Amino acid sequence: MGYLYSKWDGAQSSGALHSGQLMDELAQHLLTSADLSQALRSLLQRGLRSPSGDRVPGIQDLLEKLRQRRQQALAQYNLEAAVDSLRQQLDRVLSSERGGIERRLQEARQRADDAGQAPGPISFEETQHLLDLLERLSAQHRSALDAIPRDLGGAVKGLSRYDFMDGQAKAQFDQLLQLLQQKMLESHLKDLAQRFRGLSPQESQRLREMLEQLNGLLEQGLRGLEPDPHPFLDRFGGAFGEHPPASLDELAQQLRHQVSQLQSLLNSLPQQLRESLQQMLDASIPDQDLRAELARLAANLEGLLPLRGNPSEYLFTGEEPVTLEEALRLMERLQDLDNLERQLHRARQSGNLREVDQKGLGQLLGAEAGQDLAQLERLTGLLEESGYIQKLQNGYELTPRGVRKIGQRALQDIFAYIKKDRWGKHPSRQPGQAGDQEDDTKGYEFGDPFRLHLERTFMNSLLREVGLPVRLQPSDFEVYRSQYLSQCATVLMLDLSLSMAMKGSFLAAKKVALALNDLIRTQFPRDRLYIVGFSTYARELKAARLPYLSWDEFDPYTNMQHGLALSQKLLSKDRSSNKQIIMISDGEPTAHMEAGRLYLGYPPSPRTLEQTLREVKRCTQQGITINTFMLDRSAYLVEFVSQLTKVNRGRVFYTSPEKLGQYLLVDYLSDRRHRVVR
Repeated sequence: MGYLYSKWDGAQSSGALHSGQLMDELAQHLLTSADLSQALRSLLQRGLRSPSGDRVPGIQDLLEKLRQRRQQALAQYNLEAAVDSLRQQLDRVLSSERGGIERRLQEARQRADDAGQAPGPISFEETQHLLDLLERLSAQHRSALDAIPRDLGGAVKGLSRYDFMDGQAKAQFDQLLQLLQQKMLESHLKDLAQRFRGLSPQESQRLREMLEQLNGLLEQGLRGLEPDPHPFLDRFGGAFGEHPPASLDELAQQLRHQVSQLQSLLNSLPQQLRESLQQMLDASIPDQDLRAELARLAANLEGLLPLRGNPSEYLFTGEEPVTLEEALRLMERLQDLDNLERQLHRARQSGNLREVDQKGLGQLLGAEAGQDLAQLERLTGLLEESGYIQKLQNGYELTPRGVRKIGQRALQDIFAYIKKDRWGKHPSRQPGQAGDQEDDTKGYEFGDPFRLHLERTFMNSLLREVGLPVRLQPSDFEVYRSQYLSQCATVLMLDLSLSMAMKGSFLAAKKVALALNDLIRTQFPRDRLYIVGFSTYARELKAARLPYLSWDEFDPYTNMQHGLALSQKLLSKDRSSNKQIIMISDGEPTAHMEAGRLYLGYPPSPRTLEQTLREVKRCTQQGITINTFMLDRSAYLVEFVSQLTKVNRGRVFYTSPEKLGQYLLVDYLSDRRHRVVR
């Protein structure tokens, strides 16, 4: 295997997305939404940054590109020019025909003059007679041209019955008529129209027979029957392109899409031009029975697959003219953009990008957009392969590894705010056996961990007695001091009432719960952490469900008393010597339980305050310390917390959501560890 190295020029990729980075991004969304499916959708919607700093566009970015591409087309083209172009072509036909009539008259008059001067095979009298006939015929044709209506539909219908005298004018009109017929048929049967270069009576008959059979099938479907489309598709399937539809539903979908393109073009024109173009297209099909079958087809398709409202109407403001062919292609492109936009909106709601046409997106927005979509589609799979999430029947859920990763991220985010010069260095996250070793030493005492400091031990021996061999005595041994780690059981009480969300405090409290759980699990594995959520009622929360934790919507009450009672019950089962409750709240108690009944009151009633403080006293009698972190500082709340601390002799911290994690975790670490003093 060989390796080729080259100088970095900025064009090379600096590394693909990795699962750890994805999980960090997902954690941020999950902290806010508390719903994994919604967090995944949010990640796909907003995108993220790769390790190289490049941004991976999300669904919202792709939608914005689609909107810009649509707006660019609307601001560039003048759709009315398509109808003006048809009018100009008709004017050229009429002008060419009038000019051709005049040329033939001039040529006939010249021949008559020549015959009068020099006798030829045809006598002068015969030549003059032919000239008179031609002049009468020309006058009749001029009258017929003058009688042709000025509206486009009437002009096409009149010229279809007109007997042209000029071959060039006839060719121009036939070309225009063929274009109109083909576009009319393409609006209903796009691929089939390519096979008809002109609607001769025989071709009209064949097309009418096919439409009659197709309409019969569609009408059976409208009546709730299940017709067999295979005989029809076997006979006419080749008329529907290289990949003919495999079922009647697929055929109906394809035809409905084609009909809507012409309808979008008509809807996007001013009313007068819309009517003129519609009449012109109708007049291009001289066979009334065929026109009736096409109208019947459009009605059947509308019945089977009704559009949501009218086909799209586009407001063009540009100056660049377009022909009818270009206008219809433009409608197709705009409708493809609309269809992709609908697919992306559905994917944004469902989180399933497989329903988005990646190939079509690449064709409309460029290959880079298709690659962005493919990269977004791989994100969920990468998280699943890395073991952070797992597929369930109705969606995804976090694995234990994913829960740990979110806790680690929350802990890192909080520690990132802590200034080293203010709080000091963090202890190692690797748990020790009996405590973390310190730099200073002490004389060995029975029961100390035997972490011997060799240099000072030998120096003590040499100071006592110089000579070889070195003779050690028990008094010479010197060991490193250790920080004793006491075992602790903690209940984290989280206020889940509506005010926590309204004041922007809930997210900070949730992040603290995740971080504290990860801190205890990794650095203090012997400790126990219980989590209690409280609003109107209190309930125990499992650590594995913390990422999904949300506030109690529409619940404004704060039942601290019930939370404290449940915390006591949990701590009573634990054998740890140190027990504490860490309570995070932003309001005074407004509910309590008494004799199994719930009492609510706002503003807080004296009875609720009394029952809450009684519960605090019971905690104190059981040796449970209550440390309170308050996210509000109203006078009423300060008075209540002051009484709480007098009863329990715990501590209170008045802080903001931004600094909650700093105060709580640093306090836990400093209170958790103390020196052994001999």
